Formats: sequence, structure tokens, C-alpha cells
Amino acid sequence: MINEGVVNVSYIIATVLFILALGGLSNQETARRGNWYGIIGMAIALLATVLSDNVTANYAYLILALLVGGTIGIILARRVQMTQMPELVAILHSLVGAAAVAVGFANFMGHGGGFSGIEQTIHDIETYVGILIGAVTFAGSVIAFGKLSGRIGGKPLTLPARHWLNLALLLGAIWFGREFVQQSAAGGGMEPLIIMTVIALLFGIHMVMAIGGADMPVVVSMLNSYSGWAASATGFMLGNDLLIVTGALVGSSGAILSYIMCRAMNRKFLSVIAGGFGTGGGSSSGGSTEDQGEVVPIDTQETAALLAGAKEVMIIPGYGMAVAQAQHTVYEITKALRAKKVNVRFGIHPVAGRMPGHMNVLLAEAKVPYDIVFEMDEINEDFPDVDVSVVIGANDIVNPSALTDPDSPIAGMPVLECWKGETTIVLKRSMATGYAGVQNPLFFKDNTRMLFGDAKETLDEVLKAL
Repeated sequence: MINEGVVNVSYIIATVLFILALGGLSNQETARRGNWYGIIGMAIALLATVLSDNVTANYAYLILALLVGGTIGIILARRVQMTQMPELVAILHSLVGAAAVAVGFANFMGHGGGFSGIEQTIHDIETYVGILIGAVTFAGSVIAFGKLSGRIGGKPLTLPARHWLNLALLLGAIWFGREFVQQSAAGGGMEPLIIMTVIALLFGIHMVMAIGGADMPVVVSMLNSYSGWAASATGFMLGNDLLIVTGALVGSSGAILSYIMCRAMNRKFLSVIAGGFGTGGGSSSGGSTEDQGEVVPIDTQETAALLAGAKEVMIIPGYGMAVAQAQHTVYEITKALRAKKVNVRFGIHPVAGRMPGHMNVLLAEAKVPYDIVFEMDEINEDFPDVDVSVVIGANDIVNPSALTDPDSPIAGMPVLECWKGETTIVLKRSMATGYAGVQNPLFFKDNTRMLFGDAKETLDEVLKAL
């Protein structure tokens, strides 16, 4: 067993490592090191907590829980594909919320701490807020998991007077909070606490159901923030400084990331929460129904010839690349072109994929050099000098109507302006719309060529031709 002083020092070391982890994860070159900082920090925090004087019994249960949780984590890490990372992140957020709810109820029923007077009132508020945020996080994350995995459609559920419904749920939670504090002082409080939990669960479900598929990257980062605040509230409940600090780090970084995502989509955070756009991305009937012309198809041999004869190539990956698991073939094509002295670069939109950084993670997994991967703001002005742009399974992030059609659902959203280059090759399975559910005029432009089929299979053929 270790005393409180050693535990506090361990917590300080873990906190520093967590801060270094966040710093490392802010850059591709240092992301791996950042992950290791986080792993080491969590291991120190876990060991310090388990071996502290506060844990004096029930080690058999702790060891069993560690074995079960660790085994599940290892199995998931080995089985989950990179394409499934967004839904995995969402379901892990739900576990944080569920843990906050469970700890809150256990803490309340145990009446741990022996508080009285104003201290009990403060402790009850901490418990109430922790369960409230945890329940919203849990329910919202489960719905996000369903949307990201395709179990729930991406179309936003816009109930009549939904904003008034949200306001009513919020006022109800505040009212029952008052009832809970008053009844808890008299030895009760379980009934308003349960009612509030149900309200919070309904609010979490309704909030995320009203958000469209195209806004899901914002939702993932938003739920990441919620899970952090839920952990921080749990720390206040338990008087655990490390949980408070760690939760605040996760909560604040998630909030900043949500702001960055909204800015990248030219959307306001409140408009996303109020109900985002997106239909699920499976229908070609979305968006404008007027005839926009004919598309010009291209085959793999012609694609290889265009790429081999180019001097400047820009590759724009989207969720379709992830679905097809084509990132490794993309890297092989990149190597083949660079060997022919072709300057190949990657243009990454901030909301490409289903979660922030999704494309960066896939490219890093395929060993694509970091120095040829650029954010949208860094390369958008270069497209007039690009000979061939290759769009792999992306749709909304290269849609010109975002800039030209004020009535478009994605109007004002910054996009990668690949149509300004000499030739654009778009890899798609079909003419289906993207996650925002709107048609893309890019496909019908004179300098656009459509390469239909599975991205990996077609790119394998292109690689052979090269």
C-alpha cells in the first residue's frame, strides 16, 4: 500500500503526462509519442489509485474487473477495423457516461463522506450534475454509434416544436434538481434523481437524433467533450483531483475541437445542436433534381496514363476510401508516381470521414509521409496548378454548390476546390449523394472524369497499369 503523499505525486506526474499527450496528438509527427504519454500516464494513475490506502479490501473484485475490461479492450483493438474507428470512439464515450451515472447513484446511495449542512448541499449538486451529464453523454453516444454504424439513418429527426421540447426537458431537469437537494437533506431524493436521469437520457437521444449525418464529425468531438465533463463531475463527487483535472482536459479539448469542426464547415455550434443537415448518404435523389448534364466515365488504363503524364497530382481522400480499405493501395500508387518524379500531395478536409482526423489516421496507418499531407487551408490556392486531382470516395467536401448555390444545405461550407485544376478524377461506386444528401455539380463538369467501382479494386488496377 502507498500513502496519500505518494498518490498525490503520482497524480501530478500522470497529469503532466496527459498534458504532454494532448500536445503530442496535436501534430501527426508527434502523435505516436503523444499516445505513449497518455498510456504511461493512465497506467501510473491506475496503479496509484488501486494501491492507495483508500482501497483496503475487495481486491479480488478489482482484479476481476481489470481482467474483464482489459480483455475486452484487447479484443476490440485487434478486431475493430480502421473504418470502424468513429463508431468505436462513440461507444467508448457512452461507457464514460454510463460510468458517471453508475458512480453517481452508488455515491448517493452510500451517502459517502458524512456531509452535513452546506457541504451536503454542494455534494448533492455535484452528484446531480455528474449523473445529468453522464446520462446525456451515454444516450447521445449510443445514438451516435447507431448513426455512424448505419444501424440508425443519418436523416435528422426534426420533431414539431423540438426546441420547446428541449427547453421543457432542461427546465424539468432544473426543477427536479431543486427537489433532489431538498429531499436529500431530509434523507430521501431517490425519486427525483431517477426522474432526472430519464429526462437526461431522453434529452441525449433527442439531441443527437436531430443532428444530420453531415454534422457527425462535430457530434463525435462534442460527445468527447461531454464525456470529459462527466468524468470531471465524477471527480468532484469522489473528491478525486486527478479525475477533475483529466476530465477538464478532455472536456475543454473536445470543446475546442468542436469549435474547429464548426468553423471548418462554416456552421455555428448552436445550429448543429439545434438540428444539423444530412440524410444518410445513400440516395441519388437528394438535392437538386434538375438535369445537370452527362458524366464522362474513365477506365483504369486511362486513369493510369493521366497520372503518369502529370507533374502535379492531388489526392483527396474521403469516407469511401475508408470503407474500401484502399489507403494502402493509395500509398503504393503514391510511391510509384513519386518514383516517376511526379509531385504527389494529399488534401485533407477537416471534416472528411466520420470523425475529426479520420483521414489522417488512415494515411498514417498506410505509412504515407506526413510532409505530403496538407490541410485544406494550406493547399486550396494550389489547385489551378494541379494537373490531376483524384477524389477517392469524397462528395460533400468537394461540392462546388457550397460556394455557388446560396440555397444549398451546405452553402457557405469551405470545400476543396479541385475543379480549378486541369482534370479531376472522381472514384465512386455510384452517383449516390454524399452524407449531406445533396447532388454534386462537380461530377458533371467538363474536366471531371468518373471512375466507377470499388475504390480498392479500381486503384489496384490503376497500380498495375502504372
